[in-house]
Amino acid sequence: MGVMNRIMNFLGLENEEVVEEIVEEQHQEEEIAPKRNTMNNTARTNNVVSIHSAREKEAIRLMLFEPRSYGDAQDIADNLRYRRPVVMNLQRVEKDQAKRIVDFISGTVYALNGDIQKVGDHIFVCTPDHVDIQGNISGIIEE
Repeated sequence: MGVMNRIMNFLGLENEEVVEEIVEEQHQEEEIAPKRNTMNNTARTNNVVSIHSAREKEAIRLMLFEPRSYGDAQDIADNLRYRRPVVMNLQRVEKDQAKRIVDFISGTVYALNGDIQKVGDHIFVCTPDHVDIQGNISGIIEE
């Protein structure tokens, strides 16, 4: 076997295997050590912030609109898209224009998974998906 070792040493094969084994062992130790440290560090500095709690702190703005023409419907839709509830008063718009505005805003509300309700004569409340409308005012208006 001494002759085989000499031949292997002469060819440089045995030294490479030993060096490769040492290098592999060092890499394995390095991979294991950082994992232990990162686990300890994450346990100490675990900062989890809920998105919902950040949104709850923001004040919800209720937007009031009294459109004069169909062109104002886009401003109303943009506010809904920005997740702001809207109250529309359509008393100052012609009947056919008011119908077109309600149709346009109804489509917007549907696309955003929101809600639209009539709360008075020519007055509508439109809300995005994160705002719920509860109750019914129409019974009070009729009395």
